[in-house]
Amino acid sequence: MSDDEEIDDDAVAAEWAAMAEADDDVEDDSDDMATAMGIDRVLDQGEIDSLLGFDGDDEIGGTKTGVQALINSGLVAYERLPMLDIIFDRYVRMMSTSLRNFTSDNFEVSIDSMTSIRFGDYLNSIPLPAMLAVFEAKEWENHGLITIDSNMIYSVVDALLGGRRGNAPMRIEGRPYTTIEHTLVAEMLSVMLKDLCSAFEPLSPVKFELDRMETNPRFATIAQSSNAALLIKMRADMADRGGKMELVLPYATIEPIRELLLQRYMGEKFGRDSIWESHLANEILLTEVDLDAVLDEQKMTLGEVMNFKVGQTLMLNVGQDAEINLLCSGVPMLKGKTGVIGRYKAVKVERVINIDERAT
Repeated sequence: MSDDEEIDDDAVAAEWAAMAEADDDVEDDSDDMATAMGIDRVLDQGEIDSLLGFDGDDEIGGTKTGVQALINSGLVAYERLPMLDIIFDRYVRMMSTSLRNFTSDNFEVSIDSMTSIRFGDYLNSIPLPAMLAVFEAKEWENHGLITIDSNMIYSVVDALLGGRRGNAPMRIEGRPYTTIEHTLVAEMLSVMLKDLCSAFEPLSPVKFELDRMETNPRFATIAQSSNAALLIKMRADMADRGGKMELVLPYATIEPIRELLLQRYMGEKFGRDSIWESHLANEILLTEVDLDAVLDEQKMTLGEVMNFKVGQTLMLNVGQDAEINLLCSGVPMLKGKTGVIGRYKAVKVERVINIDERAT
């Protein structure tokens, strides 16, 4: 290859590089021109997902898209209901004692987490096999759900049937739960629901009753899939045995006592101060007001009023025993009759004017 051909190749490469830079400059200038002229630029999918909170590493078929993040942002975090922490702390302490007496074993219950979740997402995440207990809150006219995993079921059954301590319960996978296991777990659930009633009692008396027990999540649906729910994950330890329990309360279930759950401590009153209310009421009762005794009212034209003369007598359409109105700031309050006490003119109050009469 000659030197001339090498020079020509270098010239062509330089020319292509210059053309590429010119194209980039044209694109930048076009974007700036569109912005200056007020023309809206169309966002690409990456920018849209970024605005909606979509992680660029996730795909559309992944765990969370930008639209799903926008929808799930409407969930109410349980921290907004401070009283729930107190209630469930009381609940696990009571349940530890009750289940210890129920199983005659060293039973310790603790809370792993309290989170908000879509009810449909929770049903899809339940590890099977498990028992799902649907219970009813009578006073709130709604339902809740308790999920007990297989480890917990076998541990409780083993303890109640006299299994030796220190030996892990035998698990037989792939078989349905027996009638004995259903019965024993139902007895344990009755103890748990009784303690749950006691935990809520100082705040709002409520009765929880076991409605049914299911092994298929489809039959344990108590709310719409998109409804928000409170999920309390608990762990039970029995020496070297134990398992997990999960309590689900849809927000619709606890809505009747939402105002009470917003309290930071038991008995808190929002926006009210009983001491100040009592003081204000006492001071209002000591306030001096002016009462006007109106003997009679007549309608006249402006011309008749302008023709009044000094010394003219106006005749009132009221008799000696007629009732007159007592007004406070122009509002009729009382009715009475006129009289004389010594050298003072007086009015004897006969009755109080009700609200309906004031309106007319």
